[in-house]
Amino acid sequence: MSNVIKTKFNLPFIEQRADPYVCSENGKYYFTASVPAYDKIVLRCADTLENLGKAGEVTVWQKHESGEMSLHIWAPELHLIDGKWFIYFAGGRTDDIWAIRPYVLECLGSDPLKDEWVERGKIQRSDDDIYSFDAFSLDATVFKHKGEWYFIWAEKVSVGIQISNLYIAKMESPTKLCTAQVLLTTPDYDWERRGIWVNEGPAVLKKDGRIFVTYSASSTGEYYCMGMMSIDENADLLDPRAWKKERHPVLETDKEKGFFGPGHNSFTKLPDGTDVCVFHARQYEKIEGNSLYDPNRHAYVMKVEWACPSESEGLRPVFKYENVMFQ
Repeated sequence: MSNVIKTKFNLPFIEQRADPYVCSENGKYYFTASVPAYDKIVLRCADTLENLGKAGEVTVWQKHESGEMSLHIWAPELHLIDGKWFIYFAGGRTDDIWAIRPYVLECLGSDPLKDEWVERGKIQRSDDDIYSFDAFSLDATVFKHKGEWYFIWAEKVSVGIQISNLYIAKMESPTKLCTAQVLLTTPDYDWERRGIWVNEGPAVLKKDGRIFVTYSASSTGEYYCMGMMSIDENADLLDPRAWKKERHPVLETDKEKGFFGPGHNSFTKLPDGTDVCVFHARQYEKIEGNSLYDPNRHAYVMKVEWACPSESEGLRPVFKYENVMFQ
C-alpha cells in the first residue's frame, strides 16, 4: 500500500498474523494467531522464540460450513492445563455473523501440532451465572494462580450501545466456570472510547508479588491501544475493588516509529527470564474499507522493561518500541 511507513523499528516478526499468542512449554515455543481469512486455527513450534518467525505452520482445525464455529474464527490461545493441551478461541455463525462466542478444543495427545484435536463446545458458565456468554463474547485467556485456574474474557452488554467489558471468573475445569462473572473493567476513559467503546484482548503477566493484566481498547484502526490493570497477588482476584486500573494507555500509535493500532498481546519469557510482549500492529494509518478485514496486522515481539514510577509503587512493566526484537 502507498501509505505504508517502514522504519528501523517496525519490520514484522510474523506478517499478517493478528491477535498473536505465544507460550513456552517443555523447552519449546508455540505460536498461534488469527489468520486474515478467519477460517482456521494454525500453530507453529520452534526451539527458540526467534525461530518461530521462520517456522512452518500447521492447520490443526478448520471452521464449520454452517452453524456454530462457521465464521469469524478469532484470537486462538494455546494453553497447557494439568498436562493437557487446550485451545480457546472465538467463533461466529454464517447465519448470524456477530453471534461470537468462546469455544474450546482439546488435544488428545502430547504433541499439539501432530496429535488429534477434538471440539469441547462453548465454554460453560457456572450454575449460578445467568448472564455469561449470552451476548457477543470473545478473547478468552486463562491463567493459574495459587493452584486455581481463572478465566478472563471480553463480552458486550446486551442493551444500549453494547459496550465491550472484561470479566473474570474462577474455573471448575478447562471447559466450565465455577463462579459467576465479575466485572473487571469497562471503558471508562476517552482513549478506550475512540470509534467504539471497547475493552478486550486480556493478557496476564506476573512480577514481584503483583499480577498485571493488559488489554486492548477502542476500535481496531489507529485508535487501538493497550491499557493495563494490576492487583496484589494476595488479594481476592474476584474483588473488582482490589484492582488498580492505569489512567493512560501503556502502548499506543506512534506515527514516527511506524506503529499503528498496537494491541491484543500476549506474554512469554526468554530462557534467561526476560519478559517479552508479543503484540500486533499495522504499518499504516489509513485503512481502505472495514479495518476488521484489513489483513495487515503483523506480529511483533518486544522486551518488557521494569521500572518503579515512584517510591510508593513497586515495579511495573514499561513497553517501548525501541525494544522491539527480531527484525
